[in-house]
Amino acid sequence: MSLTVCTWNINSVRLRAGLVARLLEAARPDVLCLQETKSPVEKIPAEVFANAGYSTLIARGDKGYNGVAILSRLPMEPLPHIDFCGKGDARHVAARIAGGAAAGLEIHNLYIPAGGDEPDPAINAKFAHKLDFVAELAAWGARRSGPALLMGDLNIAPGEDDVWSHKALLKVVSHTPVEVAAFEAARAAGRWTDVSRALAPSGKLYSWWSYRAADWAAADKGRRLDHIWASPDVAGAAREGRVLRDARGWEQPSDHAPVLARFAL
Repeated sequence: MSLTVCTWNINSVRLRAGLVARLLEAARPDVLCLQETKSPVEKIPAEVFANAGYSTLIARGDKGYNGVAILSRLPMEPLPHIDFCGKGDARHVAARIAGGAAAGLEIHNLYIPAGGDEPDPAINAKFAHKLDFVAELAAWGARRSGPALLMGDLNIAPGEDDVWSHKALLKVVSHTPVEVAAFEAARAAGRWTDVSRALAPSGKLYSWWSYRAADWAAADKGRRLDHIWASPDVAGAAREGRVLRDARGWEQPSDHAPVLARFAL
């Protein structure tokens, strides 16, 4: 069986439901994880996605911000969410595939805090929250077991090829050394494989381009903030990974592009 998963920070699922439907039609992932849905669960336009063949919706939502959702055309059963940092915000949702060759595979969808503008936890509570969140992710990853994929907007671009300029962004939140160290510690603690980089070990790779650029494509000042991690018992099945860069240029787009991975299970 071939399993295709996708992660996308949609930046308002109600505003961009049409773009989600377009992605589902074009890429046909088996599972799509959305972040920053910015909607209470009951107001997510589930019928739009069900009409596209994705009848499974497992989500958590906050009005106007945060929010995570899993859409699937496979049967899935919800798992308890993790309340990282005890803030009660909708930044994690999880489910387990309930049938077929991928039965038992857990899907964890995460939206890690952006961290504000100042990379100093002593003066920036948002940055402190981000570092605490990633530390708790590391501790959870070290405890968990079994086949799983963790994906989402992790809001950290770890490698030099994951940003348009390593030197220019060393003091910019998302690529600072302290964040990168925390990111890699969390990945190592859970023995996760960074699927995108495992399949494309070198070369520039971005999933986010700022709205601030007049011509984002020409400037191409991107960062790889969106990730798919695989547990050791799944990582070896990864066969293909790609960023759907064209989606960043769709009408009224998110500032993130979808990231996909295919597994031969």
